[in-house]
Amino acid sequence: MRLLLDTHIAIWAIADHPNLSVKARNLINDPDNAIVVSAATIWEIAIKHALARGSVNDMPISGDEALGFFREAGFEMLDISPAHAAAVETLTPLHGDPFDRLLVAQAMAVPLRLVTHDQKIAAYSDSIILV
Repeated sequence: MRLLLDTHIAIWAIADHPNLSVKARNLINDPDNAIVVSAATIWEIAIKHALARGSVNDMPISGDEALGFFREAGFEMLDISPAHAAAVETLTPLHGDPFDRLLVAQAMAVPLRLVTHDQKIAAYSDSIILV
């Protein structure tokens, strides 16, 4: 199965963070699954790191560092295509975050199984895996 990780899941995976559920760990560690991270995730990390959103602990790694960690972990990188960007407008307004909406659009367009801990994201499709 090809799994697209949402931003929190991707960060928790590379940090071996305790917030990463057992279900998510099992999916990510299953050798039969290909793990994919979107350029949108790198973009989100880079923006939040640059803004520091109140404190440096809000996004402790840079986009460049995250990219290196994801590559080192063997995750595939998914570019953002014009078709992915256009597909965002077809989504119902269940979620307002533009990065999350782009991840949903990418997962549906490619297709990939999006892995998230966000119930609003999971509401878009039965193919989205809530962990």
